[in-house]
Amino acid sequence: MNIRRATTQDIPHLERLLSQVLEVHHAGRPDLFKPNARKYTTKQLEEIIRDDTRPIFVATDGKDPADVVGYAFCVCEQHIDDNILTDVKTLYIDDLCVDEAKRGMHIGKALYEHVLNYARQNGFYNVTLNVWALNDAAKAFYEHLGLKPQKYGLETIL
Repeated sequence: MNIRRATTQDIPHLERLLSQVLEVHHAGRPDLFKPNARKYTTKQLEEIIRDDTRPIFVATDGKDPADVVGYAFCVCEQHIDDNILTDVKTLYIDDLCVDEAKRGMHIGKALYEHVLNYARQNGFYNVTLNVWALNDAAKAFYEHLGLKPQKYGLETIL
């Protein structure tokens, strides 16, 4: 397995995997997530790939470097001179996905460790992410990797 920055040639693979994530979310919360929708348009993905403050890392299966089997979308965050927050640099994992046919092969762990190494090498203070309450498998996966809750989002449906 190889992990590298995404290129525009990876967009069809990213779109396929983004659809898998959407299906999990739509199945769990159809009141919030549309069926057969796309988180990003092709144009938005092209822009994100070019943006160094929003790195996307892709895992390939090693046989074919173009065959993307997982990704981690990241966002660099820093609140300079905020009234209450310190100026620490945070690397936020906006989305992490492993192809449903390749789960259980430690690809997600390798992607997460790659993100951690990238964050360490680039002076980030922490790595954060959000998990929807509907996604028990993702919560268990991240807890197994040692992540701890930072904050909770709560709701009341009216």
